[in-house]
Amino acid sequence: MSLDNASPELQLAVDLIYLLECNEIDPATALAALDIVKRDYQEKLQRNGITTPYLPVGQ
Repeated sequence: MSLDNASPELQLAVDLIYLLECNEIDPATALAALDIVKRDYQEKLQRNGITTPYLPVGQ
């Protein structure tokens, strides 16, 4: 299956999974790091007044 027609977020997710797996990153470490990245990007969206379904309720 080709990712050429996949959404940008799916393409990025596949790239990130590949990067983490190729570098043999422990899954718990990867998830902890991704939580940090998610919070950082949520804060960036909030600062710019952008709403998204990916932001937790109340944020």
